[in-house]
Amino acid sequence: MAVFVALGAFLMTLIGGWTAGRVTDRRHLVLGLAGGLMLGVVGLDLLPEALGAAGDEVFGVPAALLLFVAGFLAAHLVERLLAARQAAHGAEEHDGRTPQVGLTAAAAMVGHSAMDGVAIGAAFQVGEGMGLAVALAVIAHDFADGFNTYTLTSVYGNARRRAITMLVADAVAPVLGAASTLMFTIPEGPLGCYLGFFGGALLYLAAAEILPEAHHAHPARSTLLCTIAGAAFIWLVVGVAE
Repeated sequence: MAVFVALGAFLMTLIGGWTAGRVTDRRHLVLGLAGGLMLGVVGLDLLPEALGAAGDEVFGVPAALLLFVAGFLAAHLVERLLAARQAAHGAEEHDGRTPQVGLTAAAAMVGHSAMDGVAIGAAFQVGEGMGLAVALAVIAHDFADGFNTYTLTSVYGNARRRAITMLVADAVAPVLGAASTLMFTIPEGPLGCYLGFFGGALLYLAAAEILPEAHHAHPARSTLLCTIAGAAFIWLVVGVAE
């Protein structure tokens, strides 16, 4: 049942990526929406789940928040190291951005989607009602995952073929994640820590890269509205899932 439901996440992810690829003539709106979706996923979905799962504190600070900061700093460090490596080897950047950063970010999205599948499978182990509730949340926000995976890959100058490859990997990941729960389960604490770390990395990409790029060439009101709409959409998804 969990694997069957995860197929819905597979389809929704592909739809999100297809949408991102079809609106290239409104790239600034796509980036604005992607930034809002990423902000909403981090603040309204990932962080609450991380704090609930990883309840331990380290020197008075929840472990999930420490890893959230670590994820933010790690994303910044990886981007700077990759940019320095490109410059040292004389490779060209795409508008000042290195393609490897996009691939790394998309790979992180694939990992997150796999954990979504694990969450579906684990929830069905608790009960069918719990499984369906978690599946609804995952399927709904997998549209944003597919949208963001395609956008993150392509905005850093990767070829369309690579963006599609990462999109397909992101779509397959939740199905494989759900299937893996037939063999083992992940303890709640480590899962919460992972979500916190990934949330920090995702927020860095949204705040430091995607949103500045969206507003650089087109500082339009419509771009800002798309960002707000993206965050509001995730709020709606979370509210419906609850």
